[in-house]
Amino acid sequence: MKKTTILLSLALLLVSAIGEVFAQKGKLYTFPIGMQAYTYRASFPKGVAATLDTLKMLGVTELEGGAAKGTTPEEFRKMCEERGIKIPGTGGGYEQLVKDPAAAAKTAKLLGSSYLMCAWIPHKVKGGFTFEEAKKAVDDFNMIGKVLKENGITFCYHNHGYEFQPYEDGTLFDYIVKNTNPEYVSFELDILWAFHGGAEPVSLLKKYGKRFKLIHLKDLRNGVKGDLTGGTPLINDVVLGTGQVDVAGVIKEAKKIGIKHYFIEDESPTWYEQVPKSIAYLKSL
Repeated sequence: MKKTTILLSLALLLVSAIGEVFAQKGKLYTFPIGMQAYTYRASFPKGVAATLDTLKMLGVTELEGGAAKGTTPEEFRKMCEERGIKIPGTGGGYEQLVKDPAAAAKTAKLLGSSYLMCAWIPHKVKGGFTFEEAKKAVDDFNMIGKVLKENGITFCYHNHGYEFQPYEDGTLFDYIVKNTNPEYVSFELDILWAFHGGAEPVSLLKKYGKRFKLIHLKDLRNGVKGDLTGGTPLINDVVLGTGQVDVAGVIKEAKKIGIKHYFIEDESPTWYEQVPKSIAYLKSL
């Protein structure tokens, strides 16, 4: 608990100091500050309430994620709401969603979520995602999305980079978008993983527009070369606006489309130092 308190104090000091640098508030980012719960995966097990207190003090009002370990969806939602935090989106594993999408929808509703995302398609070879695997995912996503819609939840697939394998005149990601039913399947754009996989996030938003409903805000360290593995060392997650991804350009285009939910996801070992700086960056836009 003492360590958590110290980290919270350091975070608040950073927010205050960086806030002075960005005294002139920007007008581009006009959305709630959202956070992917995975960013605080090392913090939640040490104290759910303390972690949520930290998020509140940082100004986070939207969270994407499931109930923290040791809490029920109802309990976790209540703890968040007591701190002015909503949970517009949650997630589910591929196999879990294929097996029982209705149960996943029920959990999402208990959390107060309108969106449920899947962030990984199982595939046998790292860096070798195949057409057959993409085709199966299309069939599964159409089924999952239909059940979720019937239960009042919007299904989103979250790209992870490996889907940008070349296919015909585009990529397997293009194949997935074009062959899933827009009525049942939407997408969450993870801008780091899109860039790492060789795609241009702004171009994807322009190409597929309203198929995207959610955004993961992440930045990739300068000099890092991407590939199709869907993986990179955690230290390559850097403060928003300091890496290779055109974060401001993404937000500008996403705003045109009408996307309302943006979640910072920082997988770095020093998330507690980086997150306040990323928040300050968004506020400066």
